[in-house]
Amino acid sequence: MDFTFGPKVLALEERLLRFMDEHVYPAEPVYRSQVEEAGDPYVHPPIMEELKLQAREAGLWNLFLPDPQWGAGLSTLEYAPLAEISGRSLIAPESLNCSAPDTGNMEILAELGTPEQQERWLKPLLEGEIRSCFAMTEPDVASSDATNIQTRIERRGSQYVVNGRKWWISGAASKRCKVAIVMGVTNPDEDSHHRHSMVLVPMDARGVTVVRPLPVFGYEQDGGHCEILFEDVGIPTDSLLGDEGRGFAIAQSRLGPGRIHHCMRAVGMAERAFDLICRRALSRVAFGKRLADQGVVQDWIAESRMDIEQARLMVLKAAWLMDTAGKDRARLEISAIKVIAARAAIRVIDRAIQLHGGAGVSADVPLAEMYAHARTLRIVDGPDDVHKMVIARRELARYGAAG
Repeated sequence: MDFTFGPKVLALEERLLRFMDEHVYPAEPVYRSQVEEAGDPYVHPPIMEELKLQAREAGLWNLFLPDPQWGAGLSTLEYAPLAEISGRSLIAPESLNCSAPDTGNMEILAELGTPEQQERWLKPLLEGEIRSCFAMTEPDVASSDATNIQTRIERRGSQYVVNGRKWWISGAASKRCKVAIVMGVTNPDEDSHHRHSMVLVPMDARGVTVVRPLPVFGYEQDGGHCEILFEDVGIPTDSLLGDEGRGFAIAQSRLGPGRIHHCMRAVGMAERAFDLICRRALSRVAFGKRLADQGVVQDWIAESRMDIEQARLMVLKAAWLMDTAGKDRARLEISAIKVIAARAAIRVIDRAIQLHGGAGVSADVPLAEMYAHARTLRIVDGPDDVHKMVIARRELARYGAAG
């Protein structure tokens, strides 16, 4: 394994670090105040458009897409340090047009979309003109097993008709969210892995209702996470994404890169929390000496550094495997980092909160919001327990094959 980055990535890394210092961190309080002034937690604040313009001018745009036709042409491994840096701020990924769920949607549109679908949806997404959502999870089934999904997509003449209820659909509360990629059953008589398909549904189509946003630990932000009802939603048959019956396979292909991107950003969150730990420890005095000189605080700092380095190295290994051996070969490593990176971020952020005392749970520092976000990572894109099951089955199979 070689984790050496070339001049292109090192230059982008330096540029992105400067962009974060000069633009993103100063914009965080402005972003918050503009949202508060609007009285709408899902509003698109003007400061975000300023950041996007500055990011484009700096050449920091669509960094996640490996296909040079659509994006920066970086490999998964090359994108890792950049995604990590963007993860240090909850508003940075969107400013770079590298935020979920748009990234995953753009990847499958670039790979599977027809020229018409790419013209209508992919190009405006690449330009940052619209947002999108990915409607897979459902409230009435255990969606950690995607074969349970019950939403129906029925062929009726020249149309597909969609009926079902989805929830935790990220970004759907934003007025800029114009299209949903919806997974549902098109072939009920097929086996569980070939029953589902994916279709593109305009958010303004008749029968699409955003029922409610679902706050996460009380936080409402970035387009929300919504419950959506699809009632007899008619769409043209050319709205099908890929082939009928391939929805499950497409979902797994989409979620692999999405999971690793989440993990890269989680390491970035942990790194920012670590920075706050060290600055706080060096600036505060208790019981006659600096917090940095207290044994328990030194233990937190050492443990945090080890947590971050272990998570980062595992993320880089998974990224390297994806590039060199493909997504399927990296499945075990992706499942592992999905658990490890979230766990590391939660531990480091928790220590930072503890060190900051009352300030740590306030809005004066970003730690409480970061903790809420990091904690959800143990659930999104497959809960930890499912990923550990995948790892255990893979390992046990090796012993079974050996007799």
